[in-house]
Amino acid sequence: MSIPSKYNAIEAESKWYEYWMKNNYFHSEVDEREPYTIVIPPPNVTGVLHMGHMLNNTIQDVLIRKARLQGKNACWVPGTDHASIATEAKVVAKLKEEGINKNDLTREEFLAHAFEWKDKYGGIILEQLKKLGASCDWERTKFTMDDDMSEAVIKVFVDLYNKGRIYRGYRMVNWDPEAKTTLSDEEVIYEERQGNLYYLQYDIVDSDEKVTIATTRPETILGDTAICINPTDERYTHLKGKKVIVPLCNREIPIIEDEYVDVEFGTGCLKVTPAHDENDKNLGDKHNLEVIDIFNEDATLNSFGLHYQGKDRFVVRKEIANELEKKGYLQKVEQHANKVGTSERTKAVIEPRLSDQWFLKMEDLAKTALAAVLGEDREVKLYPRKFENTYRHWMENIRDWNISRQLWWGQQIPAYYFGDGKEDFVVAESREEALKLAQEKTSNKELKASDLKQDPDVLDTWFSSWLWPISVFDGIRNPENEEIKYYYPTNDLVTGPDILFFWVARMIIAGYEYKDVRPFENVYLTGLVRDKQRRKMSKSLGNSPDALKLIEDYSADGVRVGLLLSAAAGNDLLFDESLCDQGKKFGNKIWSAFYLTTLWEVSEEVEQPEHSKIAIEWYKAKLQKTLVEIEDHYSKYRLSDVLMGIYKLIYDDFCGLFLEIVKPAYQAPIDAKTYQEIIAIFEDNLKILHPFMPFLTEEIWQLISERSVEEALIVAKYPAQTSFNEELIANIDFASEVVSGIRTVRKEKNIANKEAIELFVINNEKASEGFDSVIQKLTNTSVINYVSEKVDGASFRVKSNEYFVPISLDNINVEEEIKKLTEELNYTEGFLKSVQKKLSNERFVNNAPEQVVASERKKEADALAKIETIKASLVSLK
Repeated sequence: MSIPSKYNAIEAESKWYEYWMKNNYFHSEVDEREPYTIVIPPPNVTGVLHMGHMLNNTIQDVLIRKARLQGKNACWVPGTDHASIATEAKVVAKLKEEGINKNDLTREEFLAHAFEWKDKYGGIILEQLKKLGASCDWERTKFTMDDDMSEAVIKVFVDLYNKGRIYRGYRMVNWDPEAKTTLSDEEVIYEERQGNLYYLQYDIVDSDEKVTIATTRPETILGDTAICINPTDERYTHLKGKKVIVPLCNREIPIIEDEYVDVEFGTGCLKVTPAHDENDKNLGDKHNLEVIDIFNEDATLNSFGLHYQGKDRFVVRKEIANELEKKGYLQKVEQHANKVGTSERTKAVIEPRLSDQWFLKMEDLAKTALAAVLGEDREVKLYPRKFENTYRHWMENIRDWNISRQLWWGQQIPAYYFGDGKEDFVVAESREEALKLAQEKTSNKELKASDLKQDPDVLDTWFSSWLWPISVFDGIRNPENEEIKYYYPTNDLVTGPDILFFWVARMIIAGYEYKDVRPFENVYLTGLVRDKQRRKMSKSLGNSPDALKLIEDYSADGVRVGLLLSAAAGNDLLFDESLCDQGKKFGNKIWSAFYLTTLWEVSEEVEQPEHSKIAIEWYKAKLQKTLVEIEDHYSKYRLSDVLMGIYKLIYDDFCGLFLEIVKPAYQAPIDAKTYQEIIAIFEDNLKILHPFMPFLTEEIWQLISERSVEEALIVAKYPAQTSFNEELIANIDFASEVVSGIRTVRKEKNIANKEAIELFVINNEKASEGFDSVIQKLTNTSVINYVSEKVDGASFRVKSNEYFVPISLDNINVEEEIKKLTEELNYTEGFLKSVQKKLSNERFVNNAPEQVVASERKKEADALAKIETIKASLVSLK
């Protein structure tokens, strides 16, 4: 078979991925082997491959491929998340383009459109992951709204409700006016924004006096139901029991007293709007205040908004400020920076809103999950450990989880209403079961299924994905099935720290609640992918490269190497495209090394040279030492360090030194024994590199020898660790320094490599002479002489050893040497002139510090001596 001199990545990647898929290497079934299980952090069904996905899934693929090579039953479960808010927004936008309003559709009609959209676009990101080389068990692909997955979610909701952990409550929630749904606290991102502080004056009833309050939201005065002062604030003692008139709407509201008011902040008077601020709601409940909601669900003003009805809140803010100023209520405006909550999904500014919602009590559930990570046993280990403090803070300050969403795309809440009262509902897994419960609750056997109205809300997306490691193996519906017992708990989870609470902590909670065991043993939290300017990569900044274009330009293997070379454990990744190019060039270097071995003629007649024997023993020892080092890095999830260890071993030690020692002389054959060892060593290199560069390594592996399906590299046996000779490694390192010294002499003296030289050594280090054959092979040294006295010629040192190379004109390229010495002479003479010019300046000599002048005189003396030496050398050459 003719081996091409250059590697064709596009052809190899397509060929070998198809081969792996065809032969089912990625698929796992329960057997007697030790399982190794990873579940993919399910990307949004709306998503396309970006740099964060590339990093996260490359790391997972490295871990799963290594487990396969180690003989484990490797199972990597892929899938996607239905992403309620994001997906519903995309479907609504698509319908709008088609002239269809969501509100004109029934729920069933809308869901039909949504599933049609999901079927068309939902698998894009998984197909893109295949381009990267991801070796997921695609037969196990799951979607969080698959029938079985949804059934598990509903079963868990009913179970938690029956345990008293889920309840319905009228609470202040985070409202996304763009998505028109509530959000959990964790889905709100707080941003520092520059705004205004408006000082407004309220008239006191039956008085000429006014009180001034400061607010960042003047539009909300229309929902004010009290002014609050601190009872200890002497400035306002005379206002106790009085009322004020709300500007514009002219409603009378009471002045109340509460120690909650900070006398030092603002004016010491606080406007209370219970419908639009959580703290105000608490005050309202305490003082039995009226609640006036001034907003529609899209954050336009409702009928309480007077002549602003139907206008957006931010438009009203400007207009009402102008009206208040014209009518004399606005005292002044100051610039004011404050934190504004925004929706993680839509980026809309969040509106606090009172609403009936479903909540999961978290305090008790969190205790087990907290102990799992921070207890003495560390049953679940976070890497890097710095995230443990973040985890502790979140779990110790946990609030009840708002799990209901005002959407149609998702699992509909299994609560069924049969009356007008707040308690007129039942919770059940099906309408049939709900009817039985409702009949029992009402003692009304005449109640029909059509009398029940299911809650229109759906469950938070995270309420399905928190079951992911269990539900992908059907462990909720069938808790004793053989797959959940075999694959669960999983081994490693690779994800981003931004969802440590959203997803990781909640999966830990679900794991202990439903399987009484951790869901995974290790959590590796990757950093964020940033550009060279440390900016987070995003579409809006335009600094995120096209993932598929990178693969096209640099190969999948090159991109994988580029990502991992820049991804130090747990730290943000400063992505530089040049690292992908480095990865591609690394692949080309390995291919060139392989191609070189195919050009050699192998002979059974040639005896194995001593230098080859030494090189083979040395490289095997170096490989074993590297295996120990990279296993330590693997155990700490320092995959960048693993890759760098392998990179140096193959690039420097194998390609740079080993092959140079063992390659035969020009047009001479290589002995069969050495060649066989080279191939065996090459195969071990491919095995340890395969998790990082799967395509290139499989291509070379299959070209080295004809392999059966069972002998493919993807399922080969990972090199076993054995003891190694540390002294041998040290001796070759020493010999390499000697080689470097000789090469420097050749370069400086223009001695051609084809010219043999002699080497004389004063062996103060007692270095072993057993490696002389390696030195001679690499430097074309005819003989190495061990002497006790110095020898004339060029010299250098390695530690305390002294080395001498006698210089003969026969060995020197005289023309090159004369040219080099002449250039050096001209430079030194020019340098001498500049120094002497400075020293001839009396002002410099008289005024400069003594040590500066002395330094210049030394430069003059050194230059004169050097010129004399160069001239003498030139004379000897002519």
